[in-house]
Amino acid sequence: MPVSSTDYPGDDELVTRETPVQRRRLRAAWLFLTPMLVCLVLVAAWPLLRTFWFSLTDADLSDTGSGSFVGLSNYLLYDGVIWSGVLVDPQWWNAVRNTLHFTVVSVGLEMVLGLMVALLLNVKFTGRALVRALILIPWAIPTIVSAKIWSWMLNDQFGIINHMMLSLGLIDAPLAWTADADLSMWAVIIVDVWKTVPFVTLLMLAALQMLPSDCYEAARVDGIHPVRVFWRVTLPLLMPALLVAAIFRILDSLRVFDVIYVLTSNSSSTMSMSVYARQHLVEFQDVGYGSAASTLLFLVVAVIAMLYLYLGRRQLEVRS
Repeated sequence: MPVSSTDYPGDDELVTRETPVQRRRLRAAWLFLTPMLVCLVLVAAWPLLRTFWFSLTDADLSDTGSGSFVGLSNYLLYDGVIWSGVLVDPQWWNAVRNTLHFTVVSVGLEMVLGLMVALLLNVKFTGRALVRALILIPWAIPTIVSAKIWSWMLNDQFGIINHMMLSLGLIDAPLAWTADADLSMWAVIIVDVWKTVPFVTLLMLAALQMLPSDCYEAARVDGIHPVRVFWRVTLPLLMPALLVAAIFRILDSLRVFDVIYVLTSNSSSTMSMSVYARQHLVEFQDVGYGSAASTLLFLVVAVIAMLYLYLGRRQLEVRS
């Protein structure tokens, strides 16, 4: 009697069918992940949900339990005459623009400079270990401390930066780095880049140490120019590490608060989304409005992060 091909499972069925060993491994994986998921719910999900609830109320900082439910009024409200809420506040959209500007410029500079420094430190030279240790000092200094140090260095009256530029003849008069609307954002970017380039350098240097040496030996034998080797071999192999470093820095930059607040406080020229939320939450003591701004900040960060991860994964798939 002929045997039909349907009497035997196909390749797809054999691949997708779970074996007892796979099921045990899956249960073990969930067992080990459960404590982490519980901690994540306690320290992240619960505060986030509570913040979202406060954004639907008119709670006051003096007594958060006395607020009444107002729906989406903190986000958007039309009272028959004018629109109100975070989404129509010009200061909020100014904070969004400042945050995106800060993120694009600072992260871009950090990626380029971090990769350049990592390439230099990957070359063997005398004292390389000491240089590697020294370059991590800016990253080891707490952000508040480094921002305060730079605020004194950038002071328009007795800051060392103005003193050096005046001595070299680069400027004719002291510059108000943190007070001038045209310079304050660049001052914040300079401080952030100075602090976080070592972090990118460390990640890139670790990735460079793991690259296969046979590719470079073959390129050296074939006489390929080092610049071409970098663009055709090194950079594609470093792309996964670059994507990881970039997503970490993008998330940090979108949530930036400390370096901006220490250097320029509530200045509209540098106000980020976090500074905007803090101003309404603490100084204006409007918990509902500040929570609405915080929720929108979370949504902006989440959307940009997911979009970046999706595009990065697509790019890696195309390259592979």
